[in-house]
Amino acid sequence: MDMKNLELQPSPALNIDSLAGMIAGLQHVSGEIPWHEDGKTDPWDLVESAMGLNIGGLFKESERAFEWMLENQNENGSWFSSYINGVPQDRTMESNMSAYIATGVFHTWLVRWSANKSTIMGVKRDNAADMFLKKMWPCVKRGIDFALSLQTDRGEIYWAKSPEGNIDPMALLTGSSSIYMSLKCALSIAKLIGIKMPLWETAFEKLGSTIRNNIHIFNISKSRFSMYWFYPVLSGVLTGEAAANRVEKYWKKYVVDGQGVRCVSDRPWITMAETSEFVIALAAMDNMKLAKIVFSWIQERTYEDGTFWCGYTFPDMVIWPEEKISWTNGVVLMAADTLYGLTPAANLFSHDAWDGFRFKGLKW
Repeated sequence: MDMKNLELQPSPALNIDSLAGMIAGLQHVSGEIPWHEDGKTDPWDLVESAMGLNIGGLFKESERAFEWMLENQNENGSWFSSYINGVPQDRTMESNMSAYIATGVFHTWLVRWSANKSTIMGVKRDNAADMFLKKMWPCVKRGIDFALSLQTDRGEIYWAKSPEGNIDPMALLTGSSSIYMSLKCALSIAKLIGIKMPLWETAFEKLGSTIRNNIHIFNISKSRFSMYWFYPVLSGVLTGEAAANRVEKYWKKYVVDGQGVRCVSDRPWITMAETSEFVIALAAMDNMKLAKIVFSWIQERTYEDGTFWCGYTFPDMVIWPEEKISWTNGVVLMAADTLYGLTPAANLFSHDAWDGFRFKGLKW
């Protein structure tokens, strides 16, 4: 990429209340958060939406989302791939979806924990965060254990188990990278509540090693998706020079300068979620200048209420799909937090903030 030709575009102020409010407006009484009105719910994106609620300060709504996760977790620690109004639709059990609860719970703790004595739902803020962490720990443990039950001796993690209980022997780079991030968060949660998890530590090291050294073993058919490109960086598997080289090598394949990040490399479709996640990945590398430039490209891709489109085609600029998507706006909020320090969780993905599975600055 040529940084000289990339410019920061002027943009309107991000309407945090509108984005978080839209997510909350989609939430059912049960706590479930579908993709959009009358849409499906998947556990990974529900957690992403809950993190957006955290950033918007809507802690009651966020906690209701995690309550839904608690109530709908399967006995083996998984969740089904999708639900509609609480009824399972796709009964596949994905390792990535089961592990992501740890990222959401740790994010919630970081946002809600503070040295000050403000209150959340009538409880001192720091106490409320710790109570939440302890309540969610069994759920986190079961979710991580399910994911690791699909790990091979080499370290990669198979993507799913069928409704009949058969393991699909396919490893996805995006999913395994996401699980790597979730393991860091899960191990941090364990340390915060004083529990040692040596088997998780071993699994974490094996997973990181195989992603770094055996990337060819992951399903190459998924490489058309931009997440395949930047998720090893977003999750912190690749850092430093390795991360910079990966971003540079595939920039032209996935990025349209001045527009954003394609969802898939062979389609003229820019998506706000992938662009925002890539912004987080750049910020994680501490390339804040480039991250702010890329984020500025999508700031006018909003509806009249300030909420973001899911995506659009180019050069004809057709909004597609037209629905307002919960998790799209959730990850836009996460990108804004990463860039501008809106909450104490702003550094969650920062490579410098982690030392292996230890989140720096916390007293264990």
